[in-house]
Amino acid sequence: MTTTDPATAARAVAVEAARTYQEAFGERLIAAYLLGSLSYGGYSPAVSDIDLAVVLADRHDDDPATFEALGESLRERSPLHRKLSVFWGSLPALSRGEQDGRFPAIDRLELAEHATLLFGEDVTAKVARPDSEQLRVESARFAVAVLATDEVLGEFARPKRLLADPVWFTKAVFFPLRFGYTGTTATGRAATNDEAITWYLGRPDASAAPLVHLARQVREGRPLNPAEAEPELLAHLRPLYVQYVEEETARLREAGAPEDLVAAFTSWHEQLSS
Repeated sequence: MTTTDPATAARAVAVEAARTYQEAFGERLIAAYLLGSLSYGGYSPAVSDIDLAVVLADRHDDDPATFEALGESLRERSPLHRKLSVFWGSLPALSRGEQDGRFPAIDRLELAEHATLLFGEDVTAKVARPDSEQLRVESARFAVAVLATDEVLGEFARPKRLLADPVWFTKAVFFPLRFGYTGTTATGRAATNDEAITWYLGRPDASAAPLVHLARQVREGRPLNPAEAEPELLAHLRPLYVQYVEEETARLREAGAPEDLVAAFTSWHEQLSS
């Protein structure tokens, strides 16, 4: 009896999804790509998403509804299909450095530099690469939208979801590391989890190191043990976020970022400190 490699199984789901979108969009679908860990390596069956990019020839008004409906249908097929994360946009918008679908700056840069073509015409050379300032601002806006929410803030005192979901547990720990690494090093690209972990653990003020070590082990396949994880979360998660928000706020001010973004980070810091 043979066992399918987890990355191979995940890739098969990506191909199946890409063909589903090809059936729906026909010749308008120019290319489909793998992004993320399935493309550059380091796929973790325990926590990694299956990142798929779809490039269309143009943009129609009903495209968002089509992607949403097909995405819901695909994710119902199996637990592995639920890992699908689909980025999409038109080539004209991508060539202008814009998104007219779901394609944030970090993912557009990943498409241009690290994508793996599944089928179609390779158009990565035509994709505009966002500069460091655009990456910083969009990453900061994404961080606020995803992490400065009542749901996440509530987890600092009562980590119910984090203790029940290893995917959300690792993302909650690694997101501030990845955003912090990207902002501090100004590499002009998105950080991988491994890069961000190495960067953080190498800091002299890495006070949340025990939590980061545990999250890395869970990412590598160690079962999430709530009795072990809860005290680490209660002791280290809030300080980890406070450190990131304080440092990113200072960087945004220094870079002359939009006032509304600086204000959002200031408010986030106040919420974390209350």
